[in-house]
Amino acid sequence: MKPFTHIKLLRASFAALLITTLLHHHLSQNITTTLSCALCVLLPLFCFLSNRPLPVLLLDYACFKPSIDRKCSYEVCEYLVGRSRRFSIKSVDFMRGIYLKSGLGDETYAPPFIFQTDYEAKHHSSVQEAQEGMFSAVDLLLSKTHVDPSQIDVLIVTCGMFSLVPSLSSLVVNRYKLKPNIKTFNLSGMGCSSGVMSIDLAAKVLSSCTVRAQYALVVIIESIGLNWYFGEDRSMLVTNCIFRVGCAAALITNDPSRRLDAKMQLVHSLRTHHGADDKAYAAAFQEEDKDGNIGVSLTKDLIRVAGVSLREHIKLLSPRILPLSQLVSYAFSVLLLKPMVPDFMTAFEHVCIHTGGKAVIEQVGRILKLSDEVTEPARMSLHRFGNTSSSFVFYELAYFEAKERVKRDDRMWMLAFGTGFKVCSLVWKSLRDSSKEAENPWNDCIHRYPLKAW
Repeated sequence: MKPFTHIKLLRASFAALLITTLLHHHLSQNITTTLSCALCVLLPLFCFLSNRPLPVLLLDYACFKPSIDRKCSYEVCEYLVGRSRRFSIKSVDFMRGIYLKSGLGDETYAPPFIFQTDYEAKHHSSVQEAQEGMFSAVDLLLSKTHVDPSQIDVLIVTCGMFSLVPSLSSLVVNRYKLKPNIKTFNLSGMGCSSGVMSIDLAAKVLSSCTVRAQYALVVIIESIGLNWYFGEDRSMLVTNCIFRVGCAAALITNDPSRRLDAKMQLVHSLRTHHGADDKAYAAAFQEEDKDGNIGVSLTKDLIRVAGVSLREHIKLLSPRILPLSQLVSYAFSVLLLKPMVPDFMTAFEHVCIHTGGKAVIEQVGRILKLSDEVTEPARMSLHRFGNTSSSFVFYELAYFEAKERVKRDDRMWMLAFGTGFKVCSLVWKSLRDSSKEAENPWNDCIHRYPLKAW
């Protein structure tokens, strides 16, 4: 060490010692000043600790698995479509072609009305479909978490295509006799992203609560029955081929004492809305065809819109989740006018991708440069359960757990698209290793997955 460095060090040490000695002498002689200083330190610390946001925890979740007699194989689809006598030969051939390249397998589930003798969707069959899914999922969830319904403070129910009066959230309140001062939200018309958006909403409601340690029940379902299309418009016939029955329920809490029981902690959430663009707004649209039949039109722009919207979404998400090395590499590539796609798997160990269809999964994989191993849970969930709309991310999470792939501290990205057009993300941190559970919907078939050909 050089001589002048020694001198500077001695001067600094002497100054620090002098200041400490004078302060100690002054405070010891003046008890009022001592208490004031202590109060000035402790009061802000107390305010910070008492007002800091509590962690948002996924206590547990449950997925609805319909009975075996609701399975809708390709053979069953052929028979039911033929029996209905509602479609022309050209429409049947078109749906056959879509189904065979959709990525769906022979074990997806169809709604109750499909198996009825009159083959006509009615209001009561949609109510039956909603009750079966919601009540089964919630019953299972409450039994897993040992939470009494009277403890639930917030209820969020989302269903994109079915609006009941009284609402679906009121149906749940009535069924489980939830307390009078419960905060309820009933979401509709938000498409396949509404499951992820509902978790984000639950997190924000819990964060804003003046009363600490609360529970939020999120119920995620879609109605297939009243939205089965019986016309001849090909853009609307696609929905008959890929959408299937599914429902999930999740229990979210901000109670720190439940951390040891919880599965995951929410780290980030992001919602982007691209509806200001006309093509994005109309990419998936419910309307009447020329004959007055109501259906959801999935336009040719849908895949392109999903890609463009995803790119805009990840521009906002990337700075929040990517490591510095990836951000620097990306910035450098932009300067060279050769923008690279960051390696998102440096930020996550697992990804639950939107299972809107085979083309959607492939498009997301291309844009994000994801390997087949990363997209496997999405592809296998589409094969086993079909497009269950907003609940699909939890069927993918169940796939990870059935395979026991999630380890403590692993990060998981849930990504979903919705009509309008919306892109939504949740980023979770696992709080424990996953394990096989008796209630997992994959239990009877997980040994067959992943499939070698898809």
